[in-house]
Amino acid sequence: MTVLALPLALMALGLATACLDAVLSGGRASAPFGEVARLLVRQRRRTPLPDLPLLRIGVISLVAAPVLAGIVIPLGDSPVADLSVGIVWFNAMEVCVWGSLWLTGWSVNSVFPLVGAYRFVAQGLAYELPHMFALITVALGAGSMRMSDAVQAQQGLWFVVWMPLAFLIYLVSALAMAFWGPMSQPLGADIAGGVPAELSGPDRLLFQAGRHALLVVAAAAAVPLFLGGGAGPVLPSEVWVLIKTMAVLGLLVWIRHRVPAVRMDRFTQVSWLVLIPLSLVQLLVVGVVVL
Repeated sequence: MTVLALPLALMALGLATACLDAVLSGGRASAPFGEVARLLVRQRRRTPLPDLPLLRIGVISLVAAPVLAGIVIPLGDSPVADLSVGIVWFNAMEVCVWGSLWLTGWSVNSVFPLVGAYRFVAQGLAYELPHMFALITVALGAGSMRMSDAVQAQQGLWFVVWMPLAFLIYLVSALAMAFWGPMSQPLGADIAGGVPAELSGPDRLLFQAGRHALLVVAAAAAVPLFLGGGAGPVLPSEVWVLIKTMAVLGLLVWIRHRVPAVRMDRFTQVSWLVLIPLSLVQLLVVGVVVL
């Protein structure tokens, strides 16, 4: 995977995700293409006294963050950048999204987007600790923070088999980091659509592209972290990575249409009282096995 191919791959998988989401919503698979064309030609709408530089930074960084996170994910035999701290890099890039959403919500100078932005910050504080412990569990099992080493450590047994709690917690945090499905309170209907409520035209298109790219990169990261990377019979490793990524994406899209939105206070309570203890138990078990 090259530097130029990575954004194209994320865009293609993001479109595929949007098409599947449209079908499950009862629409046509071609609906996302029509929406892209509509937003490209639509004139931008402005609120009074928006902070345009901050708005541009927020929207563009929302697209850039998943691309930067994806450079350490082995989408085949090797990633774009095989960093020795790849797992830490991935976590750091997705945390940058906190700033992206807050800047977007703040900069438009409107109440509902700002409320949505603060909701996402609260959601981030709730999901980040169990998410981080799930990633630490993988690093401990692999004996390395390099994602390619995590793939090599799963040659005999995939981590999802003996780290099931970490995998489930990772899936929950993937929904939360992409503010998707039950974790979409920052875009809630009760606040008129939340963070992107005042966005239109290309700005809204970039926001939606960044959101879908986040979901794709979260699903793609689950493959080297828990599902053995490109391991599989007969087919090339790149094909197996694609199959596994699409399977995780399909699960996340299906959850969106089957699980209702979770209230922020309830999610915070579940995260701190259930997810964090479970993640620590999983970390302890792996530590005992490895050490």
